[in-house]
Amino acid sequence: MRLSDRVVVVTGASGIAAAGARRFGAEGASVFVLAIDEDQCRGLAGELGESGVAVGWSRADLTDEPETRAAFAACLDRFGRIDGLFAVAGRSGRQFGDGPLDSIPVEGWSRTIEANTVPPFLAARESVRVMRSNPRVASGSRGSIVLIGSVLARHPSRIFATHAYAAAKGAIASMTMAMASYYAADGIRVNMVSPGLVRTPMSERAAQDPGSLAYATTKQPLAGGLLDPEDIASAALFLLSDEASRITGQILEVDGGWGVTEAAIP
Repeated sequence: MRLSDRVVVVTGASGIAAAGARRFGAEGASVFVLAIDEDQCRGLAGELGESGVAVGWSRADLTDEPETRAAFAACLDRFGRIDGLFAVAGRSGRQFGDGPLDSIPVEGWSRTIEANTVPPFLAARESVRVMRSNPRVASGSRGSIVLIGSVLARHPSRIFATHAYAAAKGAIASMTMAMASYYAADGIRVNMVSPGLVRTPMSERAAQDPGSLAYATTKQPLAGGLLDPEDIASAALFLLSDEASRITGQILEVDGGWGVTEAAIP
């Protein structure tokens, strides 16, 4: 029960976000789910509620400021406070034209950057505004924020050449460091988890491609292929809990060995 009596906001309702919501609820947290897909929100919240988790949810486009603010207000109406944020919501930019830099149209660059930087920015901003008024707990903390990055920001691969997405995740890494420095005195911790290739709806294209699967098998030897969403949820749980009460400004790569392993491109 490492998150007992804590309220954690999760942005996203599938894949890594859903795994996190389940894990946090199992560890005693009250969970509030925010995502653009209303059916996914409702379904995940229903599942959590049936398992005995105190839960709330709100449909919101997290690139839209008024919708995001209204969703966080709904969380406060439901639970009265926010102790943790697990900011997962984002999306692949391939549909917008993301790829190698010389092939990306300006609109594709802009839309990919927006889809992967505005949701964590708005979610973190709204969370910090609440957390700064939280009473400190025994560890001295007023709240913990965990942002999701990508191994591609620091360990790129030619087979996954999505340069706008990598740039967006690099920006979130810089935001993590800046926030951690500024809000440490307030007792607010900010860290980032950078996953490798994880089996989620966003990676379905890679999961169905034999070449990508073969690459992942050698590039992520600790997983023997794609990582499970639960691998990322476990890291986020640690960073949200008091076990990490003296940890801030860190980027934790949960990549199955990707960053330190060579693999031939098929």
